[in-house]
Amino acid sequence: MMNRKLILRLVAVILGILGITVLASVVFPIINYELTSQQKYPDLLSPVAENKENIELIKESDLTRASNWFIGGAEREAFYSNSVSYYTITISKLKINNATVAIGGEDLSKNLIQYPGTAIPGKRGNAVIFGHSVLPIFFNPKDYMTMFSTLPNLKKGDEIFVNYDGVSYKYKVENMFEVMPTDIQVLEQDSSDSFLTLVTCVPPGDPRKPKRLIVRARIVFPS
Repeated sequence: MMNRKLILRLVAVILGILGITVLASVVFPIINYELTSQQKYPDLLSPVAENKENIELIKESDLTRASNWFIGGAEREAFYSNSVSYYTITISKLKINNATVAIGGEDLSKNLIQYPGTAIPGKRGNAVIFGHSVLPIFFNPKDYMTMFSTLPNLKKGDEIFVNYDGVSYKYKVENMFEVMPTDIQVLEQDSSDSFLTLVTCVPPGDPRKPKRLIVRARIVFPS
C-alpha cells in the first residue's frame, strides 16, 4: 500500500513538473519577447491611434491569410493574379535557404507572400514580404508556418539575399521596428532606392499577434 501511494505521489510530482515545463516553454518566450522588444523598439511603436474594434477584429482573423494582416490595406482579391510567379530568399543567419516567395496568392502556410503592388526585387521601390511565425522552439527553416519565427534575431547589418529571375541581389538590414496592424504606411513605396521589407506577426507564439515586426533592408550594389 505504501509503495503504491509513493508511486502515485511520484507520478503526480513528475506530471506537475512536466506541466510547469510545458507552460513555461509557451509563456516565457512571449514574455521575454515583450521585455526585449520594449528595449529594442522603445520609440518606434505605431503612432497611429488604435481603433479597439479593428484590433479585436484582426486578433480573431485567420493569420495564415496575408490579407488579414493589415487593416485598411489591400483587399483579398489584390493578392491574386492570373498567374502565380515565384522567386527565392535566403537569410543565412536564420538558416533560411532559398525559401519561396509567391507573387500572387495569400496562403502563408505554403509560401512567403509578396504584398501586392510592392516593388519587384532589385528595382527601385519597396518589396514587402510576409512570413508566418509561431513559438521559436518550433522554428523550422523549411516550414512556411514557422519560417519567420526567429526574425527578431536579425540585427542591423545582417545580409539577406534574393534571387529573382536568375539574378541575385544582396540587401543589408538597416532598421527594425514594430507597428500596429492599422499602420499601413510601412507598405508604401520609396523610389529613392531598392528596399526589402520583411513582416511577421509578434510576439511569436502569441495567438493574438497584436503587433507587426518590420525588418527594413536596403540593396547593396557590387562595388
